[in-house]
Amino acid sequence: MDAFDELAEALRRRLIERARRGEVAANGELATEVRALVDSEAAALPDADREALAARVVRLTTGLGPLEPLLADSDVDEVMVNGPGEVWVERSGRIEPTAVRFGGDGELMHAIERILAPLGRRVDEASPLCDARLPDGSRVNVVLPPLALGGPCLTIRRFRRQGFSLDDLVEGGTLPGHLAEYLAACVRSRAAILVSGGTGSGKTTMLNALSGAIPDGERIVTIEDAAELRLRQRHVVRLEARPANVEGRGEVTIRALVANALRMRPDRIVVGEVRGAEALDMLQALNTGHEGSLTTVHANSPADALRRVETLALMAGVGLPHAVISEQVASALDVVVHQSRARDGSRRIDSVVEVVRVAGGTGTREVYRPAA
Repeated sequence: MDAFDELAEALRRRLIERARRGEVAANGELATEVRALVDSEAAALPDADREALAARVVRLTTGLGPLEPLLADSDVDEVMVNGPGEVWVERSGRIEPTAVRFGGDGELMHAIERILAPLGRRVDEASPLCDARLPDGSRVNVVLPPLALGGPCLTIRRFRRQGFSLDDLVEGGTLPGHLAEYLAACVRSRAAILVSGGTGSGKTTMLNALSGAIPDGERIVTIEDAAELRLRQRHVVRLEARPANVEGRGEVTIRALVANALRMRPDRIVVGEVRGAEALDMLQALNTGHEGSLTTVHANSPADALRRVETLALMAGVGLPHAVISEQVASALDVVVHQSRARDGSRRIDSVVEVVRVAGGTGTREVYRPAA
């Protein structure tokens, strides 16, 4: 935080203190109050600087407070608040601490409430967990005490309005050009592709890039927990799951949306991530004429990804034997793309495999692995 930001933050705190003491008129214009404070406390600055300083104080006061400069930084991909005294960010794949601080739990809670209130969501001691999506598509997660021992935790994953294409990923070193051409050909030929990897490995980015190879004339239905995908095709229907309200009602799960999507005459179904019983519905869709669908899953390797899909499908509780589920996986999925995040923050494709049937159920045949 530079000296200008530090001064703006100090004036914001001064304004809050004055308001608490009743020295700010209840019906006064905030901008007027701020400009008067700036003129009295920073009279030595030129007029243009005082005007810029006043605008920054207003933004800090009415927006998300100390987080505003971080969210205004286009290089910041994620903001992680671990209580009022500890704020971290991710830039270019690297997590680093910041000098940003909140005045206490109350100030942090005010920022959280300003985020959630326009979305019709709330958190409190009775309901201390919340997932939400900002109007720009950014994902928000909140955890409150007593679950968060160090104070309220807020995580904001920034949304990029323009998703990466396969060419962008090639240019960035995520995968070589010949592999991008191969994967694009797989998508065009309606191969069912599963993208696997750990948290922050770029699975959703890869999924979005792969979707760019879907021919423009097809009807695509996307299903996500929090809508992040931005497909460039003209005929796209976007569905988003809905959590239960504070009374515990109104939940619409990914599984329900996958089942409903089959009635929407989709040419392709793109599921942001399978993480539960919806895996079985996805497999059944792929095995009943909806080839070419795309999805992601958390896993440490392509083989682990296939085993995880089998495990998630078994969670549907329909009583199918494991051998039958394994056959479903082998029949439904064609290609697994596995990627990871390196220590320097870069993302890269570690392996691409073809899914094959073997005597024991599901097997893989390696198509690509980067040179050591």
